[in-house]
Amino acid sequence: MVRRAAFPVAILALLAGCRPAAVTPPAAQARRIVSTAPSVTEILFALGLGDRVVGVSTFCRYPPEAAKLPKIGTFVNPNLEPILGLRPDLVIVIKNPIGLAGRLEALGVRVLEVDQDSLVAIQYSVQRIGEATGVPDRAAALNAGLREKFDQVRRSVAGRPKRRMVFLVGRSPGELQGMVAVGRASYLTELIEMAGGANVFADAGAAYPKVSLEEILARDPDVIVDMGEMAETAGVTEAQKRAVVDLWRRYPALAAVRAGRVHAVADDIFVVPGPRAADAAQAFARLLHPEAAR
Repeated sequence: MVRRAAFPVAILALLAGCRPAAVTPPAAQARRIVSTAPSVTEILFALGLGDRVVGVSTFCRYPPEAAKLPKIGTFVNPNLEPILGLRPDLVIVIKNPIGLAGRLEALGVRVLEVDQDSLVAIQYSVQRIGEATGVPDRAAALNAGLREKFDQVRRSVAGRPKRRMVFLVGRSPGELQGMVAVGRASYLTELIEMAGGANVFADAGAAYPKVSLEEILARDPDVIVDMGEMAETAGVTEAQKRAVVDLWRRYPALAAVRAGRVHAVADDIFVVPGPRAADAAQAFARLLHPEAAR
């Protein structure tokens, strides 16, 4: 049976999963914006608002300009003092278990809280951020581009058989233990299906359930994509990726191992629910159906 997992801070900060929330709309034309999640930061820069961003979370690394901005802590452990010190006229947050939006509002800070649990929610968050910052037309254009890229992925794999896949976003270093997979409630399952795959843990109600090696052996996926221990994606070497693949080669009975379809990845496009979700869909399509990319 799949189990709900506790998440490594780095991956949780990137994924920043959430549920729909009631929000007090901020004023338009915000000029000093603080982002508390990588996905929000990427949306702001994609909307051409990078010059208005005055603070970001610890794990905001893309685009490179964002990494140079003042840090306000992590998604799960933000520091209110530096947020207030940046004198923001808008703080954008993903709904989280610590009720950050309410805490900031109690201090008189204007807050926009968005949901990014699904592909529709991601696009709605783009729309709302565009409206809150006075650039709704840019937001509409960004969403139109996302939809076109998603459609291109669907067309590229149309008519091809669905390959059964597991995507691991967490694992104990150097061993096939403590594994965290993508479940039904994650937007990543939508991307996998769009790319011509079928998530073998789509029956797990949690977005990111903890799974065992025995469960993976029993479900026998056609493709294994392992982000595993590589939560910190910067600086991962090809030798480290090969070591991950070698872990799985110990189990040659797995269909994915027999077919040479075990892939180690270390790119945060796979765990940031923002504009680069389309890049993740394209990457999944290449991993699932490399013949379609030729």
